Amino acid sequence: MEKNKKVLFVDTAHESLKLALENYGFQCDYFPKYKRADFEKCIGEYFGVIIRSKIQLDKEILNRAVNLKFIGRVGAGMESIDLDYAEKKGIACFNSPEGSRDAVGEHTIGILLALMNNICFSDKQVRQGIRKREENRGIEIKGKTIGIIGYGNMGSAFAQRLKSFDVEVIAYDKYKTDYSSDLVKEETMKSLFESVDILSLHVPLTVETYYLVDDLFLNKFKKEIFLINTARGPVVKTDDLVENLKSGKVRGAALDVLEYESFSFEKFNTDEFPESYKYLISADNVVLNPHIAGLTKESYIKLSEVLAEKIIKFLKENNY
Repeated sequence: MEKNKKVLFVDTAHESLKLALENYGFQCDYFPKYKRADFEKCIGEYFGVIIRSKIQLDKEILNRAVNLKFIGRVGAGMESIDLDYAEKKGIACFNSPEGSRDAVGEHTIGILLALMNNICFSDKQVRQGIRKREENRGIEIKGKTIGIIGYGNMGSAFAQRLKSFDVEVIAYDKYKTDYSSDLVKEETMKSLFESVDILSLHVPLTVETYYLVDDLFLNKFKKEIFLINTARGPVVKTDDLVENLKSGKVRGAALDVLEYESFSFEKFNTDEFPESYKYLISADNVVLNPHIAGLTKESYIKLSEVLAEKIIKFLKENNY
């Protein structure tokens, strides 16, 4: 291919991605102080773009990307890219969920155990000199039915790690079939409503999944349930979740993500705290994390390595 074609790194990534692209002949540029307006001005120069969540590659900015052939998302979610419009313009889009699946699988187990055993709440108490044993009696996972919505990289990684807990794992995925195994039983959403004790969400954020979990959804469950969300914040309507926590329909929630996160997932708008958020941070049956389920020392490397492999394969197949 022609040497010195350029790739724009909008966000940071592990050095392995930059090295792989440079070894293939690309010049890689990163401008940490650039804002969206700066990217709009320069994106027309670039053959490829690497992003996480700093800006949204919408129709407006993609129209300026006249030489763009690929977009690489360092991570799983693709909501920061107008995928339909990119496809119309012949721009290939890649992500790397395989790089964080192990991290998410382990983290989901971790926050589930923390929730069921009051680990975070009792830790705070002990640090204050309070030792309440009976009040912090836990609930065992063994014998429970765990439902997974979304059986892709993250959902299947969670199921694999549940294997030793002696639980029944059932899953529903609108876009996947014939995946029953010794780890999971494929079921309908109706079956999940009938039998689930613990529900874990592993779906991308799309028009279909926005506020998927609302009051109507939660009250379709026959049992009182525990809810885990390591997917995206807006999949759960927080106001409705709080009402169901108050009523006891949701016995507890483990939330790695919140709908109140800013688009970058790295900044939080503290100017106005919604009442539902105030409730969550004060509730002893809620575990909260700052969107870190997929963030480990290992996943930082693997996310870039997986993405590099996909991009280089695309470049070779298309003789770029």
